[in-house]
Order: sequence, then C-alpha cells, then structure tokens
Amino acid sequence: GAHQRQSAGGNSCECEPGYRMISGNGGFSVTCEKCPESMSGVTQDGWNCITCPKGLTSKGNCKCPSNEILVERSINGVLLDEALCIHCNGSEHSFSASDASGSRCIRCEKTFIQVSKSCDCNSPNILTGGLCFLAHEGLPPKGVAAVRFAQLGITLASAWFLKNLQSSAFACWLYSNLTACQALGNMCVMNMNSLSSSSTDACGLFQYIFVSTARVGIIHSIPYWRQNLPWLYYGDQPGLASQVLEKNLFPTTFTFKGTDKDVKLKFIAASFDAAGNFLKWQSLEGGVLQLCPDTQTKLNAAYVFGTTYQQSCKISVSKILLDFANPVFYDLFLEYNDGNGQQHLWAVPVLNLNLQYNEKFVNQGSNMNNWLLTRRFFLVDALSGKENDLGKPPRVIRVASKITISIRLVSHTERGTIYPPLVTVAYTDVLIQNPETQSVMVSFAVSYEMNQREAQIQTDIALGVLGGLAVLWSLLKTAGWKRRTGSSIIDLQTVFKFLLFYAGDLANVFFIITVGTGIYWLVFFKAQQFVSVLLPLPSQEEDFVTYIACAFSLKALQFLHLLVSQLAIDIFFIDWERPKGKVLKAVEGEGVIKSAAAPVSIWRTYFIANEWNEIQTVRKINPLFQVLAVLFFLEVVGFSNLALMDASSSLTRSSESYVAPWSRILRFGVSAALWVAIAILQVIFFAVIYERFVEDKISQFVDLCCVSNISVFLLSHNCFGHYIHGRSVHGHADTNMEEMNMNLKREAENLCSQRGLLPNTDGQTFQISISRKMRLNYDWIHETLTRKRGPARLLDSSANTFEQSTRAYNAMNKFLSSFIDHVHKEMDYIVKDKLLLERILGMEFMEPIEKSIFYNDEGHSFTDVLYYGNETTLLIFDILFFSVVDLASQSFVLAAILTYLQQEIFRFIRNTLGQKNLASKTLVDQRFLI
Repeated sequence: GAHQRQSAGGNSCECEPGYRMISGNGGFSVTCEKCPESMSGVTQDGWNCITCPKGLTSKGNCKCPSNEILVERSINGVLLDEALCIHCNGSEHSFSASDASGSRCIRCEKTFIQVSKSCDCNSPNILTGGLCFLAHEGLPPKGVAAVRFAQLGITLASAWFLKNLQSSAFACWLYSNLTACQALGNMCVMNMNSLSSSSTDACGLFQYIFVSTARVGIIHSIPYWRQNLPWLYYGDQPGLASQVLEKNLFPTTFTFKGTDKDVKLKFIAASFDAAGNFLKWQSLEGGVLQLCPDTQTKLNAAYVFGTTYQQSCKISVSKILLDFANPVFYDLFLEYNDGNGQQHLWAVPVLNLNLQYNEKFVNQGSNMNNWLLTRRFFLVDALSGKENDLGKPPRVIRVASKITISIRLVSHTERGTIYPPLVTVAYTDVLIQNPETQSVMVSFAVSYEMNQREAQIQTDIALGVLGGLAVLWSLLKTAGWKRRTGSSIIDLQTVFKFLLFYAGDLANVFFIITVGTGIYWLVFFKAQQFVSVLLPLPSQEEDFVTYIACAFSLKALQFLHLLVSQLAIDIFFIDWERPKGKVLKAVEGEGVIKSAAAPVSIWRTYFIANEWNEIQTVRKINPLFQVLAVLFFLEVVGFSNLALMDASSSLTRSSESYVAPWSRILRFGVSAALWVAIAILQVIFFAVIYERFVEDKISQFVDLCCVSNISVFLLSHNCFGHYIHGRSVHGHADTNMEEMNMNLKREAENLCSQRGLLPNTDGQTFQISISRKMRLNYDWIHETLTRKRGPARLLDSSANTFEQSTRAYNAMNKFLSSFIDHVHKEMDYIVKDKLLLERILGMEFMEPIEKSIFYNDEGHSFTDVLYYGNETTLLIFDILFFSVVDLASQSFVLAAILTYLQQEIFRFIRNTLGQKNLASKTLVDQRFLI
C-alpha cells in the first residue's frame, strides 16, 4: 500500500519512516498516516507520533546517546508529547547502564564494577567483547581473529572472532568463566582444531590457557579434560590415537538376537551454542546429525546395531543458511549400563579430516599413530565466515559434508565386544555466490568393520594350495591330451593347451573360494547371536570382486575352448544295413540291362543325424527354468533381502523401514547358493524321475541307433574318441512295421542275441583309443570324402565329383564296419575295462601301438562332446555371468535376462556350427538336417 515497506522479517508490511500506523490487522492490511512536522518521530510501537529532541534513527524512531534510555510514556502509560532521554546512574550506589536495546537501565556488567568501580572501562583498562579487564602482565596474548578456509585458500577476519575471541580468552583465563571457556573452545573448533606453536589463533589461546591451568585439576580422571574447560583434544602425543581406540575395549557386549529385536546404540550429545551456552542433552535419534530429510523410522535405523547405514543428498546453500543460521556444537557420548544396571557415558572421539596447521599429525590414511583425535564438532558454521558485520550474510560457510560413525569389532571375540566408536568428519568450505543455485553434497553413514587380515591370509592360503593343485591337475590333463593325440613331443601347441586347461581349473579354484567365502559370510553373519564377525566394508570387498572377475574371465576362456573343441570333432555314421536281393538296372550308354544289388535306404542315416543334431545342446537341467527359479526366489520370495548389510535374516521388509546398502559378498553368496541348490535339485529330478519315467534322450539315442542298424564312430582327439555300437541284432532294420514290431517283441522276450559289441553283453558305448595306423587310414579316406561335398553341391557339381564323394562315403563305411568286425588284422582292436585310477584321472595308461583299445563305458561318456556331458562347466559359467552382471548393475532382474540371452545365443551358435560340422564330416546333406 501507500507509504508502506516490507518488514525486516519479510512476512508483513510496515509504515515508512515519518508515518504512523492507524490500522494494522497483523501486518497484512496496514493503513499509514504522515506525522505532523512538529512531531516527526514515530513511537517504538509505530502507532503514535512524538517529538524527538535528540534526533531520529533510520527507522524514524527517537534516538538517545549512549548510556541513556528512551522514555515515551509516563509511568501510568500516558503518551508524552516529547520523548525523554534519561541518563542511567553509573555511580557506586547504583552501577546502572542502558541495556542493548536502550529501553531500560540495568546493572553494569560485573567486570566493569570489579575493574573500574563504575560502568565505564577507561584506559589503561581493556574493553573487549562487552567486558572490561584490568591491564596487567600474565594475560593471554592478543589473539588473531582470523579463520582459515584451506580448501578455498583464503583467510577471513571473522566479525565473530573480532568481537568475542579476546574477551572469551580473558574471561576464561581470569575468571574461569564456563561460558567464556566454552565459547573459546567453539572458536577453536570453527578454526578446524588448528594446532600451531607459532600462532595465537583461537586454538593457540585455548592451548595457552590449558597449559597454564594445570593446577585447577581434571574432570572424571580424564587428563585431557581440564576443569572449567571444554574437552577438545585427546593429547598431542604421537601414537595416542591407537591407544585410545584399541587399548581400552568398550565395557559392554552386543547381540543381534536379544530380547529386543533391534539392539540400538544409544548415542547422546551435549549441545552448545556458539556463545558457549549449554543447550541440552539430546539423543541422536530423530536425525540430529543427518542433514538429509527422511522419515523418522529410517532416520532412527542408523543406530540399530549391525545395520550399515548410508544416507546422502544434495542440499541447497539457501536452505542451509535458513536452517543453520546459528551453529550448534556437539560433544558425543555412548550410553551403556554396567553389570549392576548403573548408567554410564563413554566419550566418543572425533577424527577431523580437515585438521589444520599441524606439523606432527595428519588425519588421513589408516595409520592411527599419525592421527590427532578431538571431541567437539559441528554440522554447519555460517558464523565464522561473516566479515565486518554479524548482521550480514556470511561470505563463506563450512559444512560437515561427510560424517561416518565407525564401529569396530574386536578380533576373535565371541561375545560381541567392540572397540570404542569413532566419528570421522570431513568439512567442505563453500564460497557464497548465489545461494539459490549453489548446493552441497552431504552424507551420513554408520559402518561396522573388523580386522579382515586373518580372513585375507586364509583366502590367500586356500588360493595358493588349490592353485598349486590346479597346476598338477592341468599337467595331468595335458599329459592325457598328449596321449590321446598320439604325440609325445612338447611343442608350442602343448604349452598353449596346458594354459587352456589351467585357465579352466584356476577358474574352478576362484569359483570355489568365492562361493565358499560368500556362503561363509551369509551363514555366520546372519545366523550369529552374539556378534563374532562383521561384514567386510565395500573397500575391503575389492579383492573378492577381483576373484569373481578372474573366475569369469578364465571360465569364459574354458567355455570357448570347449565350444571350439566340440565343433571340430570327427564323426561318421556306420550303416550296417546290407542289400536285400538284387534289382535290374540299365547301364547308361551301353543299352543293356544288368542285375545289381538293391540299394540301401539313406533315410535311416538322415534320421540318426537329425537325432544327433538335436541332442547336441541338450543339458542336464532346464536353463530357462533355472533362471526363472533363481529370480523367483530372489525377488518374489525375498532371498535378496539376505544380501543387505544389516543383522536381520528376515526375507520380508516393510516399505517404511530403512533399507541398508547391499553387500557384494552377500549378493554373490545368496545368488550362487540359489543357483547351485536349484541346479542340484534339477539334476536329481531329471536323473531320478524325468529321465526314468518320461524321457531320456541320451539313452533313447543309443537305442535308436540299434533299432536303425547304425553305429556312431566319433573322434574328439586325433587318436581318441567314442563308439556307439548300433548294429541290429536282427540283421536288418530297413523293414516294414509288422516285421519291426516282431523284432522288438523277440528282443523283449530274449529270443535273440544281446545288443553288445561282444557276444552275450549289453555294452554298446565305448571309449576308443585307436592306433596311429588306424588314424592314418581314416584320414586318407576322410580326405577324399571331404574334398568335395557332393550332396550339398548336387545341383551345381559335376557327376564325376558326386560319384567320387559317394565312393569315398562307401569306402569309409566299409572300412569302419570291417574294422569293427576285426577284418583288418594289422589294425585290430581289443576290448577291456578301464582301471579305476584311469577313470579318476581321465587318461589312459596303455598306449595303442599295434592294436586299438576299446574301453567299456557304462556311463555314456560320448556326451563329453555334447553340452550334456559338460553341465558343470556350463553351470559355473552361467553363475559367474549372472554374478558379474549383477555386481556391475546391482540388479538381479537384468542379470537374469542377460544370462538367459547369452544361453540362447551360445546354444544357437553351437547348434548352427555343429550342424555344419556334422554335414561336413558325415556327408549328410545339411538340407536334411532340420
């Protein structure tokens, strides 16, 4: 409105100077009227005009000289026509002076009376901070009213320090004034506990008084807590920090599963304002130290024992200036009860990472001997950064941007004994430019830790021992591989093969160690009652994450090696079917008709090839079900909650409760345990129930070979492979339905011989170790076979090429069938059982020099060239892939999706390239592989 302006508080209107208010309505509807020239002043309440004989203030009120008070009304409240300025009597009988507002006379400050016997502090007496001191020797030196903001590289002359530093030091020194001593201590804390022998800043003055008042005694037998002084330091002896933090254990124990569900740490703080006034005792619950806003429940969760708490956010500088205009200083204690139920307080030390001007101490790093522990701290200092005028906004503020309360467990404890807690504070200096756009990142954390050195040593020992065993196992694998390739020369290929074997075995070592470590922490941390172990901190998990990364990388190498090996096997289907009778056939170009053997149908071979193609990627588990089941238990049932860094073993959490940060070790432990458990259950289900009562594709393939009268000869190595004996006991398989059913009925009633390679045996699958001569003959025929793939190029190849390929196929079929029938005495074979040690080591002791060796195989070992026989490798690769994605993204859902996608991608690659290899090695046209 007219003749109005905004009030100082900004939430109402007031009349301009020279105008009185005639209606107000709380400041929202104000009416103003100009005062007459003869009464140009306005009363203090703003409702009346008055004559001011000694001038006006900037607000239009009457003003009076120093030590006089303004009187506008008589004793009965009648407004005077002219304001009076009444002098306060400072004589010995009254010792009165005007108060700060100039509205009444009060007794002089006692230092004035003691020093000058009046209300004046004239020279040579010293007037500072509203106090009067007698000038004499022995006073503390003149203080430096400067505050150093090291992060910004600037030093300010603080208005607060200029006003109060010297007076606080004098009053504390001369009178042991509690408030003055507290105020001096607060100024030292605002100056980041600077300790310099050459400086007389706030901390220098505090140290001067601390040393000079040794005679007054100490408090609670604590040598660092001087009578009448605040406790700021733990002493400046090198190595004292380690004694404080480790020599004396905290005199009570903690449990996870007590009578209370949540065992809380009862932190309480003694709080002071900047002027040194004690404010109150207050519990830290409710977010006293947390600058970020949150619900009461989540704020209080910070002090639940065993719950790792983390909170961080950005706060605007304008909000900081509004909420923390006056700094509050805290002395922190932890409350506990002794054996008699008596309540005690334990002083909590503070590590200020911004400690300044100290030559002996560096509050950085993990070496406690270099630390200087302090006691008092603050959250926001918007006071010391004010220059010239305390009524103006600060130029610089200092914010506690990172506060961490560390709880350390005593090693080898079984009763939950801890070391004294430690508060670590890091401050950020902010140069005020535009408070509305500036912000500060702040965080608050409560961490629980223990010495992990012993666990690391045990892990290193396990890694060393198992790594050494992996070397020996890889050497045995390499030796077995050399025997199976028929070579005895150690060449570059041998070294490369050893490295591939070692990569796979070392991946298993890393996997065993990481899974064991994850499950160990999961079980022992979550199930303990009295606290004996605490989880590693995120910084201590780096080695564990590295082990997982190594395991995944090495296992991926082994998996690719396995894939390449399976895609390069030599395989041939031996057709035992013989022609039934003869047919008449016209000879092209001669015009005559001759009789020839009836052709044998190729469809049985195509059928077996298709069945082999289908079982190439069959696994002992269902991969899709595996991924979905793991995800179901993690996200739906709630097993993922076991990976939180808190003491709770509950699978469900309230949406209103605080959610602790994830532990990477627990995430891996929970997910890996579920993967392994569900996979084992799947293997048992398929082996015991599904394959026995529903469908066993591997056994069915062997049966199908016998019914189809086709054997499978495959070589996974140069001189080693597998043989599936599919020769029909009925002589023919290319027959009609009636005869086929009759043959199966005879076989079921044991009216015919057994299916085995040897008479009166059922053994149809063998591991074969062939002689060098046998391999050379096989390669010679196979080279002709694969020189041109006739059927695959039937439409665009010459008849001569096709006939050559057909002859090569028939030659291979004839050669292998005659080899099985012992026709070639110079390339004969023997059948024997493998020794137990040979089975365990996976190698053959006898070298096939003159005769090949067929080893009886009761376990369908030919699946080694299929996915089915390598389930362990595939499962571990899937687990590690899932874990790596999860650790990188912290998302079980994303890990499950990507794991399933990689399974499908590699299955497609294995199927596609395996099909091409099958067509290439067996002469089965790829167009018939569907």
